[in-house]
Amino acid sequence: MESAYAVWIGQPVILQLAAADLRVPLRGMILDETDDFIRFRVEQTWDIDIYKSMILAVEQDRGVRILVN
Repeated sequence: MESAYAVWIGQPVILQLAAADLRVPLRGMILDETDDFIRFRVEQTWDIDIYKSMILAVEQDRGVRILVN
């Protein structure tokens, strides 16, 4: 069975995260996932692992601009 995050891999997204009393949007790209984490790229250079339990929502990032040289 495919996970809910599989459709978002490789696409620009905004994650809505919860940590303690904070609710934070985080813009980037989901790269991969394990049972407990997703690998997330921020700023096209910084890869971080985020606990799936911290993710409240995933939405398409419609404000992304792709520059081609």
